Amino acid sequence: MENQRVGVYVCWCGSNIAKMVDVEAVAEEIDKIPEVIVSKDYKYMCSDPGQAMIIEDIKKHKLNRVVVSACSPRIHELTFRKALQNAGLNPYMFEMANIREHVSWVHTDRARATAKAIALVKGAVHRVVYHDALDSRTVKINEATLVIGGGMSGMSAALEIAKAGHKVFIVDRDKELGGNLKGLDLTYPYFYSAQDVLKIMKARLSKHKQVELLLNTEIKEIYGYVGNFQGQMIGKDGKEFEIEFGNIIVATGLKYFDPSGIPNYQYGKLPDVYTSIEFEAMLKKGKILKKNGEEPKNIALVHCVGSRNTNYHEYCSRVCCMKALKFENQIRSALPNSNIYDLYADMRAFGKACEELYASTSKKNVMFLMFDQQDGMPTIKKAGEGDDCEMLIEVDEKLSGENIEVPADMVILMVGKEAREDAKELSHKVGVSMCGNAFFIEKHPKLDPVATTTDGVYIIGNCQAPKNIAESVVQAAAAAARVLSVITQGEVSVEVTTASVDEDTCCGCQTCVKVCPYTAITFDEEKKVSVVNEILCKGCGTCGSACPSGSIRSRHFTDEQIYSQIEGLMSLNVQEVA
Repeated sequence: MENQRVGVYVCWCGSNIAKMVDVEAVAEEIDKIPEVIVSKDYKYMCSDPGQAMIIEDIKKHKLNRVVVSACSPRIHELTFRKALQNAGLNPYMFEMANIREHVSWVHTDRARATAKAIALVKGAVHRVVYHDALDSRTVKINEATLVIGGGMSGMSAALEIAKAGHKVFIVDRDKELGGNLKGLDLTYPYFYSAQDVLKIMKARLSKHKQVELLLNTEIKEIYGYVGNFQGQMIGKDGKEFEIEFGNIIVATGLKYFDPSGIPNYQYGKLPDVYTSIEFEAMLKKGKILKKNGEEPKNIALVHCVGSRNTNYHEYCSRVCCMKALKFENQIRSALPNSNIYDLYADMRAFGKACEELYASTSKKNVMFLMFDQQDGMPTIKKAGEGDDCEMLIEVDEKLSGENIEVPADMVILMVGKEAREDAKELSHKVGVSMCGNAFFIEKHPKLDPVATTTDGVYIIGNCQAPKNIAESVVQAAAAAARVLSVITQGEVSVEVTTASVDEDTCCGCQTCVKVCPYTAITFDEEKKVSVVNEILCKGCGTCGSACPSGSIRSRHFTDEQIYSQIEGLMSLNVQEVA
């Protein structure tokens, strides 16, 4: 083994780390390790001066290993790897010790936190001396892009890429573009026509020579890797065909909650209880009428139907409040003498001009009544013969503190949004993860909100989480920009910390094939051994931990590296870091 010269840098992270960890003491203690040539602390290691310090020390002290003790590697590992690369050192001669999330943020005893930080940094130092130089790998990019879903976000992303002069496939199981936008009348907060917007988008896409519409088409299978995907499609005539593309944008949207399972609301039992989707369709036709053809005198809108309730969905569907305010303005214009009641749990009027719309709506003789969504949901019942209305809504009104009855001839249930039934099936086809609510998970909610952990696959719009049209369009532009940046480069770097199989000891049990979450391992029937596709592999280590014969080795996470890190961690008294 070559002579090890390790540089260690302990970050204050402002006060995020320094308030609970004595960073100067950590640097002093680590400086006693024989392999450590430089040990320093600095307020912000990720800053330009912090990175410059590392680069200068690598050149000045001829360092061949670097450890940064700071925040999560997920946030800044790439930052510091690039610093090593700029100094002429292989970027994989780097190790990061997380003393913010793992120490400072979870401890209240400064002395013990400092001891634990020292142990973690010692573990990193012991590990980094066994790091190997890994060479970067790149793959060529197919310039075509597959957009799954023809709603507003999918159309927007496709148009941005096509305008840049690159091929786009839009695949949708429906017979026409538009998604949920097809069912909208006006958009909030400015009451623009949704159909006018849709008409413009459809015209632009249908005429664009770089856009190929694959409507009435299902995805049978997608395989390959970033830059080189293949998709097996099933057309409307049942015939299968294959397309090739380099990136995937998932924009499959979502569906609306079915309120028939909430007994309080009598949906499907009382004739004039409508969902917000059904009422939107009514507005598109231009008339607000009850089932018997008469105009309603009393109209009530009930918020949070299927949302923000532990019995259904705990999350907020984000657009329901604003859609209710939009409806109330449309009702007031169409039926100026009607009585409008807004039954809400919390009014969430976020976004540009939305709070202003709430304020202006409250001045249009709309009665706002507050209820508890978790304990005290309104109950709708048929009115009696002596009541001057079709229905009565019993509600424990929180602002007045009284239990009241609200008259209604028409009730509009503001239904929430939920993931599509086929979301899990699609997640397997494109290789993305799902959260507990069956929405697709982004790579990082702040730093990488449209990418996923599968390179070349992006998620936008409502398939990621409920959002409004403007947010969906912004995400579409972001994903398109990411795709175009990759296409422009012509090639993309792929993961090098991958698994490899020792064919001499592989027993052919195929356990690794079954557990690989990225379908990166196949079985060679001729040799009777497993084979890793290193482009698809993400180095997660699942195969290595499951392999009964120990035949799979994960680069950058070898047994020697892990054992040495444990040895460093245990070099302090266990009681000191408990």
